[in-house]
Amino acid sequence: MTARLIYVVGASGSGKDSLMRYARERFAGDPGILFAHRYITRPADAGGENHVALSPEEFDARLKARLFALHWESHGHAYGVGIEINQWLTKGVTVVVNGSRAYLPEARCRYPELLPLWIDVSPEVLRDRLQARGRESEAAIETRLTRHRTLQAQPRDGMVITNDGPLAEAGEALVDLIARHTHLSPCA
Repeated sequence: MTARLIYVVGASGSGKDSLMRYARERFAGDPGILFAHRYITRPADAGGENHVALSPEEFDARLKARLFALHWESHGHAYGVGIEINQWLTKGVTVVVNGSRAYLPEARCRYPELLPLWIDVSPEVLRDRLQARGRESEAAIETRLTRHRTLQAQPRDGMVITNDGPLAEAGEALVDLIARHTHLSPCA
């Protein structure tokens, strides 16, 4: 088995959290594949991601103590992935993280072997999802859509999964991709 850092990126509203939850459930109990939690300066009940909520002061203390393998800021929040992923990778475990598109170049410098995995979604579906979750104003949604279109037009390396349809369809594509890049068969 080959350890790999799979770095999942995509627009807010692209369905990363849902897809990662789907794959995490499929690989539950498999010691060769782990999904890292993020530490985020937002409440635990905000959004669908199972994350560790930290105050800005707690986040800064962990940052100063060098407890993050990866860290960035986006949309007014600080995000971190703990240094425990380094031990998991050293032990031969494939690690899946929910990353940031803007932070990808830095993540690649820290982990040259990482596999970027882009969750793509059409602007129309993205608009519908952002409106349905009700966290952003219409102006904020338009800003996100403009950024999404700009980033979609740029060249991307790595793998792409389109998440415009049923969750199970893109979820199975993610499970298959993780399995192929860890030399495992998808779980039954």
